[in-house]
Amino acid sequence: MPRSQVPLIDLGPWRTGGPEERRLVAARVDEALRAAGFLLVAGHGVDPELPRRIREAARTFFRLPAAAKAPYAVAVGGRGWLGPGAEANSYAEGEASPPDLKESWSWAAEEPTGIASVDAEWFRPNAWPAEVPALRPPVTEYLAAMRALSDELLELLATALGLDPDHFTRHTGHPTWGFNVNWYPGTETVGPPLPGQFRIGAHTDFGTVTVLDREPGEGGLQIHTDEEGWQDAPYDPAALTVNIGDLMARWTGDRWRAGRHRVLPPPADAPAEELISLVYFYECDPHTRVESLPAPLGRIAHEPVDSHVHLRAQLDAITVPAGAPEEDPAAGQAGPGE
Repeated sequence: MPRSQVPLIDLGPWRTGGPEERRLVAARVDEALRAAGFLLVAGHGVDPELPRRIREAARTFFRLPAAAKAPYAVAVGGRGWLGPGAEANSYAEGEASPPDLKESWSWAAEEPTGIASVDAEWFRPNAWPAEVPALRPPVTEYLAAMRALSDELLELLATALGLDPDHFTRHTGHPTWGFNVNWYPGTETVGPPLPGQFRIGAHTDFGTVTVLDREPGEGGLQIHTDEEGWQDAPYDPAALTVNIGDLMARWTGDRWRAGRHRVLPPPADAPAEELISLVYFYECDPHTRVESLPAPLGRIAHEPVDSHVHLRAQLDAITVPAGAPEEDPAAGQAGPGE
């Protein structure tokens, strides 16, 4: 994939440069989000030791016997262990597929708003695996860094559109977010992939921005563009991968495209390949009214949506129904409107 479509954006000039340097950074961001919906972001200041420590502790948990992990099992959107067979991201595009070949541990926003109905759905306490106490300290520190970085990215995005810097962050005073540690084991754990089965099926994310710390691999991330089709995502060990989701695309009136992507299955020539990704999904305050920017910035005037009605529908869409047979690619296909 040409680097021009997924450029490396150094936040240093954005943070400390003059007006012209900042303008050039914002212009490159606008161009990239119109083409692919993805960026590589360097100069972010996140301590590289944090992802290393999270991976080390998470790997200890994921390698536990299934019986030890079962007490932490949750459904999609829950806080805890998302086991094999629970999720099929391609359902969000209305495409039937076998379940994704991964396991996850999921966290989400938990500080209450004081509104009982909102807190019951979106701000519940997180769970932590008692067997791996080393996981909590680096995750807690990493989440604080992701929240700050995501708000900075939203200010950069607003500036790239010629808007007030707080155009998006005025809606992130008490936002929802999700954080997944995704484990992609080899075929000795998941078995050979079925036809049409991926570590994560093709989809776009649901929120505003997603910040990904990934490991390179043959069975790794691919990005889809109209010009190039499916291509391996560019990788830089010093950079984070950032993409925008459906809410942001809708907010911009489809000026920017939600970054469509997938994660390939374990490769035939490296069946034991194991990868761990750290995925931070940022959203906005519950029940934000998302209205498309008018022309000439926006291209399509979508009907306004309630941000969290949209998010709930998408989370429901990728949930594999209970009892759906894994060997049947048509099982559990998302229904109309999901």
